[in-house]
Amino acid sequence: MRRFNLAVLAALTLSTGLAAVPAHAHGPYEGRRALGLENCTAAACHFDVPPGTYDVKVLLGGEAASSTSVTGETRRALLPETPAPAGERVSRSFTVNVRTPEGEPTGPDGTAGLDLRLGGAAPALADIKVSPARHARQIFLVGDSTVCDQPGAPYSGWGQQLPQYLRKGLSVANYADSGESTVTYLADSRLWATVQPRIRPGDPVLIQLAHNDKTTDEATYRANLEALVAGVREKRGEPVLLTPIVRRWFNADGTLDNGTALLVNGLGVDHPAVIRSVSAARDVPLIDLTAKTKALVESLGVEASKALYLYNEKRDNTHTSVRGATAYAGLVRDELVARHLVPEGKVRVG
Repeated sequence: MRRFNLAVLAALTLSTGLAAVPAHAHGPYEGRRALGLENCTAAACHFDVPPGTYDVKVLLGGEAASSTSVTGETRRALLPETPAPAGERVSRSFTVNVRTPEGEPTGPDGTAGLDLRLGGAAPALADIKVSPARHARQIFLVGDSTVCDQPGAPYSGWGQQLPQYLRKGLSVANYADSGESTVTYLADSRLWATVQPRIRPGDPVLIQLAHNDKTTDEATYRANLEALVAGVREKRGEPVLLTPIVRRWFNADGTLDNGTALLVNGLGVDHPAVIRSVSAARDVPLIDLTAKTKALVESLGVEASKALYLYNEKRDNTHTSVRGATAYAGLVRDELVARHLVPEGKVRVG
């Protein structure tokens, strides 16, 4: 069981009735002040703010040694577990996207405002400040269930884990949605028609759609990718094409060199090959996540790689666990930096 080391927070609770004071009791939020500990209980914080992008600064630590992580909204990892020695304070900052619906675009609205939860081996929150982000850039994600903010454990998309790798000034707007193909993503008004108007000049837009294009012919698949790229460029954003994560489907020789693992559909359409071709033809940055995840899964082997997916829990070789999604998000982070799509100083390493 986790233990909460919140000496400072407990003292404030006793003196101000912390847990009993809802955020809306302080009046409508107009962005004129930073919101703080008065919006928190021992394990969570709720900030009654409208949709937008917010900077969060936390001060971690207490009288005893502590170790704290922060998640928010629909199970997004916002801050990796951060240790603080006994009696010391550690400051960390991140930027978070608040939207409705708060998770998958076709899912339920969720809770209005910004919700944060404390985790880790021994969480300790000494202070927190939330204020509107003035100069933040956003990374938009266009994808399927392997990318999205999954609503329930044990599932996790890599886009759900990506925010923990980013520092203040760079947030993730994850518009990936379960079950979507290039066809359905373009057709549904809650998806591409909602994302495209929000893109600002210079925003990276990461596109990974392939798993559900099982009956999409090659010409249509290529045209759909080109339409997404053109739509991003119309808004002067930076399109980035990603080949899909592999399925954990081994050959007898311990490799993933087969159509199931490498996303070749029933019509013979080699999705990663088409994505690479569109990238080259349209001069679009490419993150070859198929190659990266293939190398990682093969290096782990048949048994150890089960932990990256939901094989043990669901006999699922397509969807990732928190561990797998976190590892794959780290691969994406590394590629974003290597291709100068985000500044190196805006990412966390390790």
